[in-house]
Amino acid sequence: MYDITALGEVLIDFTPSGFSENGGTLFEQNPGGAPANVLAVLSKFQKRTRFIGKVGNDRFGIFLRNTLEQIHVDTAGVVISEHTNTTLAFVHLDHTGDRTFSFYRDPGADTTLEIDEVNFDTIKNSRIFHFGSLSLTHNPSAETTLAAASFAKENGVLISFDPNLRESLWGNLDYAKEMMFKGLQLSDVVKISEEELVFLTGVSDLEKGSKIICDHYQVPLLFITLGGNGCFFRHGENTGIVPGYTVNVQDTTGAGDGFLGGVLYKVLEKNGKIDNLSKEELTEIASFANAVGALATTKRGAILSMPTLNETLTLITSKATTKENV
Repeated sequence: MYDITALGEVLIDFTPSGFSENGGTLFEQNPGGAPANVLAVLSKFQKRTRFIGKVGNDRFGIFLRNTLEQIHVDTAGVVISEHTNTTLAFVHLDHTGDRTFSFYRDPGADTTLEIDEVNFDTIKNSRIFHFGSLSLTHNPSAETTLAAASFAKENGVLISFDPNLRESLWGNLDYAKEMMFKGLQLSDVVKISEEELVFLTGVSDLEKGSKIICDHYQVPLLFITLGGNGCFFRHGENTGIVPGYTVNVQDTTGAGDGFLGGVLYKVLEKNGKIDNLSKEELTEIASFANAVGALATTKRGAILSMPTLNETLTLITSKATTKENV
């Protein structure tokens, strides 16, 4: 039995790391990809994880598979493509550490994952199944992802979804919205950003927008990340804003994935039950997830920047102690 199986992209993030003697920007090779980032958190927190996806038979793909193995993510579901290359993303950081991406994926191996390359028994034998929208941009991976998520739902597996809007990867944003709606309809736990809330609902108000998503798509548990300001949650009529943590931000790549990994860890610790969560429990989950997301920004890259459980608890304890002393 796996605590969580994730399906989707694992890729290379080339992250800015200074300048050459000639003044050119230097890029550091970092392993990333939203579903893999989520697994990195849970693996570091001693949960049993498996990744399902596809990489190229190139140095990048082999590096990514080896990286997942090094952090104890089961890679039996990783398929090696002989025909397409591993997806690459170049990260561009502004003065605050916030990032934008340039993708090299035409196609990327992750978009070519076929249904018959997925071990569905793995999904059935998992407590949580997680996926994101980047595997919905192109077929065959879109059909494969939706088939896997539908199978998980049919078999009573808790489903986590991250719409994770990357506009440059969609040829048509109306199609992007349509595919994300399909993901929402299958999901139990959803994490979105403020930007994604507006994209999906046309509403910026957190209370109104979250209610639209939860009511229309029957999403039981929704989190909206607010960057350094923490997050908003909705569980039925229970809503709230939980403040974030002040840290020394280096690179925000993977912060949302770190946050979601924190949410799923706390859900697993509550035996995977989300039906009867109290407001106090929701606040506890959100605060813990905020800490994981904050710590993920203190290093460059995504997978390798995810904190340990001890680092997360230390941050939470130190901030709580500080508040008591004020």
